[in-house]
Amino acid sequence: MKFINKIIILTILTIPSIVNASFFEDITFKIVDNPKRLSYGVSVTDMDKNGKYEFIVTGFGYPNLALSYDNGKLINIANQKVFTDNLRKTIGVAACDVDKDGYEEIYFLNTDTYSGKKKYSDRLIDLEENKFLDLFEIEKNNKDLNLTAGRSVVCVDRKGNGEYGLYVSNYGGPTRFYEIEDGKIRDKASNLSLDNVTGGRAVVSGHILTDRSDIFAANERGANYLFKNNDGTFEDLAFDYRVDDVIQNGRGTALSDILYRGRLDIISGNWQGYHRAYVLEENTFKDIGNRKFDKPSRIRTIISADFDNDGYDEVFMNNLAEPNKLFRIKENGNFEEIILEEGLEHDGYGTGAAVADIDDDGILELLVSRGESKEQTLTLYKAKVDKQSEYLRIKPINKFGAPARGATVTLLTNQRMHSKTIDAGSGYLCQMEPVAHFGIRKNEKNFKVEVKWTNSTTKLIEIKSLNQTVTVKQE
Repeated sequence: MKFINKIIILTILTIPSIVNASFFEDITFKIVDNPKRLSYGVSVTDMDKNGKYEFIVTGFGYPNLALSYDNGKLINIANQKVFTDNLRKTIGVAACDVDKDGYEEIYFLNTDTYSGKKKYSDRLIDLEENKFLDLFEIEKNNKDLNLTAGRSVVCVDRKGNGEYGLYVSNYGGPTRFYEIEDGKIRDKASNLSLDNVTGGRAVVSGHILTDRSDIFAANERGANYLFKNNDGTFEDLAFDYRVDDVIQNGRGTALSDILYRGRLDIISGNWQGYHRAYVLEENTFKDIGNRKFDKPSRIRTIISADFDNDGYDEVFMNNLAEPNKLFRIKENGNFEEIILEEGLEHDGYGTGAAVADIDDDGILELLVSRGESKEQTLTLYKAKVDKQSEYLRIKPINKFGAPARGATVTLLTNQRMHSKTIDAGSGYLCQMEPVAHFGIRKNEKNFKVEVKWTNSTTKLIEIKSLNQTVTVKQE
């Protein structure tokens, strides 16, 4: 009898590993026409103004794609040359409403050389009467073309009035900050003290230090930047807040409420260096990542999201030419490793990734782009979610009717105060869907949501029912 009991106990002890191994389901078969290619950044936006989001996937000497969900499949609907643009080598991408028309333009960052001067400029794609055009190709916008090799791009509503600018993280040349001024695209980086020269890599923007849109930039061969927003101008405080990380080489970066306390902190990955989970304590960021999380890897993209709808965020770490990793953030910022089977991609040359509930079923899809030095297909994953699980999705819309990128959504319940950013650009070269996705914990109740807009004002709403997407409009 004792022997049988020991067997039962050993069996029970092995169950967590079995569960963890099947965390993701590989649903790559849903991507129609998925050839091997060199892919990099991924964004999520409504590129054709039909109310549905698409995965925008960049191509490095291959066509840029717009993958739309239709009848159970992801189908590329991009067919205009100025958008697909396989002659230029696109690496970074972000979308936001720069012209205040209520729809997002798409910034494609092209890089045909590793560092310094490049041949082809970037593109800023707009859709007018079902035709795409590159705003940089209009003569009046030719003055400040970006002809420096770059990596990531992020949208920044620096004045809090819905007029988005674009921070372009360049490598071996000055950072750019594009805004529309007097009807023309202008580089305002010099005026804003943002025109630094470094090995620019990843960049995020949101409520980091202030109630306005601050900027954190992870760099290579130089210190990181942490730009505090002082009423629309910026001051670099990375050294003061201990996030300069000068001897490391930045890659994937994301904003995440690591302590479930109602404020955003910084997750920053370093190429073959120690990864960081920066939590703000008084006037200093402290790295609270454990040894398994901090362990050096060939990191590219980092995503913080609740994939399995259990109410705790996971951190997906996409590595290049070595296995990917996944961690669950438990209470008090404890990073619990989830042992993957699907999604490991031992031989994957991961370059980018993004999440979106692309099929509108309340569960996030994870699209991984691959390539670098070896052509590979895209991959698509989805967590195996408990059928009893519940969720809540919040979609803030600004006063112009566009996604309020850079806003913060906080879920308030009897168990937590959990903030998420409406992604303005993150991961590495990438940008997530402009929706705050919350899984629901067991025995959770008394649901309220607070939206903090980019101008620091807030709106509090009560949630009457779950398993829905709530659109919140700025007044």
